[in-house]
Amino acid sequence: MNQIAELLKNNSYPGRGIIVGKSKDGKHAVTAYFIMGRSENSRNRVFVTDGDGIRTEAYDPSKLSDPSLIIYAPVRVLGNKTVVTNGDQTDTVYDFLKNGKTFEEALRTREFEPDAPNFTPRISAELHVDGGAFSYKMSILKSAMGNGESCQRFFYEYGEPVAGEGHFIHTYKCDGTPIPSFYGEPELVEVNEDIDCFTNTLWTSLNEDNKVSLFVRYISLEDGTWETRMVNKNQ
Repeated sequence: MNQIAELLKNNSYPGRGIIVGKSKDGKHAVTAYFIMGRSENSRNRVFVTDGDGIRTEAYDPSKLSDPSLIIYAPVRVLGNKTVVTNGDQTDTVYDFLKNGKTFEEALRTREFEPDAPNFTPRISAELHVDGGAFSYKMSILKSAMGNGESCQRFFYEYGEPVAGEGHFIHTYKCDGTPIPSFYGEPELVEVNEDIDCFTNTLWTSLNEDNKVSLFVRYISLEDGTWETRMVNKNQ
């Protein structure tokens, strides 16, 4: 099992990342989402609360040059399901679930982002907390080794999460030009039982120059209530 701090400290640009797992004490479903940026447009963002979820918005609206891939709702909640993604596919998944369809059906209608030559992957997760039971799914939609003519869709299902363990998936394997997409299975990571400790570990481990915002939520398996933390570099 990997230490999330080491994975982040040793990677200057994982891009955007999703972590999902169960807290070490077994009492909470845990998810975290962070964004990073290299351009002024990408760095000019903050997370703000939007109903039960969050959305991104421009920190300085006068510097917003292209909102198409950077302004979206990363987190939305539908009953006992929480959807976390790195783009507007959050809305696609939410709408499909609302209409009785599945996470997988929703994402089969989408593909990677149209930002050649990077073709940034779309990463997504769905958490399901119901009567003390917890399960989650993750997905990545990516190009075929940088070939924008071919979309590869990968799905991962975790039906019985182990206390203290989670999975981490991110858009980029590392920094580069073009930026190489993440590949392989989501990385197994340790999940702390304390939300503030976990939030601090994630935020302080992200590259200081490139980190932008972080969201962390702990959902009680007992009653479905949650605690949330948000950190924005732009204050």
